[in-house]
Amino acid sequence: MYFCHRILKVKIMLYHTLCYVTWKVNPVAFHIGSVEVRWYGILLALGFLLAYYTLQQIFKTEKLSQKLLDKISIWTIVWTIVGLRLGHFLFYEPEMFIQHPLQIILPVDENWHFIGYQGLASHGGVIGIFGFLIYYCWRHKINFLWILDRLAIAVPIAASLVRVGNLMNHEIVGSVTEVPWAFDFIYGGFGIAGTFRHPAQLYESIVYMSVFIGLAIYYFKFAKGKVAAGRTSGITLTVIFTARFIIEFFKEVQVQDEIGHVLNNGQWLSIPMIVIGLGCLIYSFVKPNYPECPYKEDPVK
Repeated sequence: MYFCHRILKVKIMLYHTLCYVTWKVNPVAFHIGSVEVRWYGILLALGFLLAYYTLQQIFKTEKLSQKLLDKISIWTIVWTIVGLRLGHFLFYEPEMFIQHPLQIILPVDENWHFIGYQGLASHGGVIGIFGFLIYYCWRHKINFLWILDRLAIAVPIAASLVRVGNLMNHEIVGSVTEVPWAFDFIYGGFGIAGTFRHPAQLYESIVYMSVFIGLAIYYFKFAKGKVAAGRTSGITLTVIFTARFIIEFFKEVQVQDEIGHVLNNGQWLSIPMIVIGLGCLIYSFVKPNYPECPYKEDPVK
């Protein structure tokens, strides 16, 4: 009996060893001179490109202005990046505004070595988008939910690829686990490398990509340009930030000050996003209306 128990234990250990993933991908894709080009930056750029292409197809379906598409796309990208950057320091490292304010703006360290923009917060990106859209819609007399609903279809693919970029960067890792699909992040640094952890980045990426695919099918196959105000934005905000809230329980603590807390900053910041998403979703069913954009001249070819 003891011998059989030992055999079973060895088999289980062998199974886990064979299933664990040793993640050896170098975060740096290539160099241009002394400048590192990381997979994260490549995937971020690819995400923006695919989101733009999706929005272009939406505008083409609704026969909307190319000029409007370009303006919305460019400024959304700009304010997303601004929000991502400022959000990180506002929510996670506020002391940097006093100690090293230039490092918030410039991609260098205190010794003026190029390090890229390390530190981006997704909640800040969403706030940046909201702020820009509120102003743009007020300035150009466009229905806010109309434009938010279209962006809500395109943005999740960019968010999904950003999380793959985090995976390639060996960052935002999960907590230590014994699940058979656990990852050993070789370039994760002290305390991370050599331990098996939840691939939390993949969990989020899969959710975001699923939202994108589901909404794209809904819009192009079923809605065909007629979306009840708040419907797609409600789905995106509710699903993505509910998933984010839950997945945070499987992540390593990102900020030392959060150790021992019941909820971390990411979860507290996700709660209002979920509430807004549910509000949009309920509104889309209780008071369904189908706003249109007035800028239909020079339609996208």
